[in-house]
Amino acid sequence: MTVLKITIPSQTENIRIVESFIDNARDRYSLSDDIYGNIMVAVTEAVNNAIIHGNKCDKDKNVLLSLQVDNNTLHFVVRDEGSGFDPDKLPDPTAPENLLNPGGRGIFLMKHLSDRFIVAAGGKEMRLTFAAQTLSSLS
Repeated sequence: MTVLKITIPSQTENIRIVESFIDNARDRYSLSDDIYGNIMVAVTEAVNNAIIHGNKCDKDKNVLLSLQVDNNTLHFVVRDEGSGFDPDKLPDPTAPENLLNPGGRGIFLMKHLSDRFIVAAGGKEMRLTFAAQTLSSLS
């Protein structure tokens, strides 16, 4: 089992660091394009939400991103230093009155692109799991 971690200051321009982190995981574990695309969208959305909504773009607060690989499964954890949120209180982005809203689809995307999505630690942590067909051996 391998765990990789990075800490990102809460500034939206740091999303590129997350993209590089995911690109490195793709190369290291020979991820298929399908799973890579799902991971890229879901995890960058989770980090973006942590920066904007969790830490309120406070550059003195950080977002922790970790990846644990175990039995052909990738477990990403995104944790912010904000006050948390209740996922059950978010509006349904597929409801007719919300279809034209410019935002509000991040959690929906994370739930549908990952194989498992959990909000933990009082809404300060999002856990996204992706099952890969096969992962190359750790190098």
